[in-house]
Amino acid sequence: MGTGINAVAIITARGGSKRIPGKNIREFMGKPMLVYAIEAALKSALFREVMVSTDDETIARIARGAGAAVPFMRSAETSNDFATTDDVLMEVLETYEKRGETFDYMACIYPTAPFVTAKKLADAMSLLVEQDASGVMPVVRYSFPPQRGMAIREGKLVYCYPENAMKRSQDLEPMYHDSGQFYCYHVERYRACRGDLPDGYLPIVVPETQVQDIDNPSDLELAELKFRMMRETCERTEGRTAR
Repeated sequence: MGTGINAVAIITARGGSKRIPGKNIREFMGKPMLVYAIEAALKSALFREVMVSTDDETIARIARGAGAAVPFMRSAETSNDFATTDDVLMEVLETYEKRGETFDYMACIYPTAPFVTAKKLADAMSLLVEQDASGVMPVVRYSFPPQRGMAIREGKLVYCYPENAMKRSQDLEPMYHDSGQFYCYHVERYRACRGDLPDGYLPIVVPETQVQDIDNPSDLELAELKFRMMRETCERTEGRTAR
């Protein structure tokens, strides 16, 4: 897909973080974590604007230094603990519209997702446009079937779905979960339903080795291990292509 689409990349980077202070700009493998999202969006060459929505001046400075735009700061209403991602996206789109700028498509990218790449964004945006979809979401397959999950009740393990206890894993429908990295949207349809898409999302499946929630210090260590694996794989692939 070429660069002719009218799209914006919105990176949501609030200043506060309770579990890992300063997580959005914490150094990760030599760069502030936020920078990976910005670089992936810029490298994809898909977006007329790559912007960061933030309430924090330090984040804004780092974002601008990495090549992103911060044309306006986030409001107090969308900077508190109760504001949702949809609140932020709607505010960004409405603020741009007041400034005379509108977009046909958008990508919402989380600032703590260093596994986002230009290729993943390109794959998702291509699917969005070519299939005339309302939304695209990267997902990852559960490594163990959730249908055979257990709970602890009164101190004992109990199958949540006893009818699946004896079924083989390969006989159960594969299930997936949100990778927590980014979402791509048809803007007009998104705004019409505030993100609650009636026709749902199309998936792109990403490997478990390139997905990691980062909520505590041990998550950071695991993310770094996975990131090194991803980088080494990319370098080997590029090396074979060059030869």
